Amino acid sequence: MKIVPDWVFVIWEHWRAHGAFPNVLQPTTFCGKVLHRILFERSEWFTETTDKYRVRAYVEECLGADVLPKLLYVTDDPATIPFDDLPARFIVKPTHASGWFEAVYDKDSIDREKLIAQCREWLAQSFYEVHREWAYKNIVRRILVQELIDDGSGALPTDYRLYVFSGKPAFISVDRDQDAIGCCRFYDLSWRQLAVSNGRPEIAGDIPAPKHLSEMIQAAKILARNTTFVRIDFFDTEAQFYFVEMTWTPNCGLHAFHPPVYERQFGDLWKLDQGNAPPMRQSLRAVP
Repeated sequence: MKIVPDWVFVIWEHWRAHGAFPNVLQPTTFCGKVLHRILFERSEWFTETTDKYRVRAYVEECLGADVLPKLLYVTDDPATIPFDDLPARFIVKPTHASGWFEAVYDKDSIDREKLIAQCREWLAQSFYEVHREWAYKNIVRRILVQELIDDGSGALPTDYRLYVFSGKPAFISVDRDQDAIGCCRFYDLSWRQLAVSNGRPEIAGDIPAPKHLSEMIQAAKILARNTTFVRIDFFDTEAQFYFVEMTWTPNCGLHAFHPPVYERQFGDLWKLDQGNAPPMRQSLRAVP
């Protein structure tokens, strides 16, 4: 049971992360506006598009089914996962969380009961309770089994995260694991590196522009139309790009951009007085 009210909890988390009491009502920084959204913005659209299963209908309607990783199975009972019918490689994740997943590289070597137990543990937890992000609160908890995207790196694919303000992509963070540590680097839309960080270690070595960069930028514009801000993530392979997820409150506003000038610069791009969601599509409403 929650003892501390949501608004107290999220303001306290923000204060602890940034060392200063936030401007709750008239924020000017990017992280301040993330906090403002967590506290005040309530839209069914956030829930629909944060749900890892239901967002697929919106993406398919806007971009077509080809940009979606193949859905192999969805269930609220992990014991029913048809392991014998699955390909050798796949990924398992819950619909109601971010960062929770198990990547299976060799089906024959996994402990099936252990994976089922992990899925049950996910289903028993509310990701909303972690940081009180409202978008996760009412998502129906299910388990997805999807194809494992291979971008040729031999590990999890590189994540290209486009920050989109008022329907216009502004910059990109590139995220990948190096030596089991999550690392990041920032670029503008012309693939010039930005001298900015979010506190995570910087990726070592050169990062060539993804083959389908222009297509990802265009896809982000389409998915983010009529929104004030959303981050849209993609994978890229030699053959095509893939949609990953839409994120409305990145890092809960707890990881500031450095140098501090970028916190204000990116915050200026986020116009709080505009609409925050496109009309609900009938096809998305019909998804169970």
